[in-house]
Amino acid sequence: MSIEQTDVIDIVSTDRMTGRVVLTISDHLDWSDSTAHQVLLQSKLNRYLAFIESGQILQSYPDAKNSPIAIKVIFRFPPDEAGRAFLLKVRPIIESAGFSLLDEVFTGARSN
Repeated sequence: MSIEQTDVIDIVSTDRMTGRVVLTISDHLDWSDSTAHQVLLQSKLNRYLAFIESGQILQSYPDAKNSPIAIKVIFRFPPDEAGRAFLLKVRPIIESAGFSLLDEVFTGARSN
């Protein structure tokens, strides 16, 4: 699954350290067409928000009940300037809905 499948939730997990339920978006695209990339990311984020807010998350992942929820984007390539600005713009919107937005660039390093 990936960012290009905007109607699919890629990964749902629970962070053992925090107890937070994390919905992860796998973003493998480069930023050569930043505008198109942002449109895909916005569609994916909207789908994730709908999944959470509709209660569908509780049907698919009952452990989410009474747990804090975060949406995490794992990028293969670091966002360009416009991509970073997009994240700065959507983060407070997601937070105002009661959720967190996390992002990181995948480095390939594994922790034990």
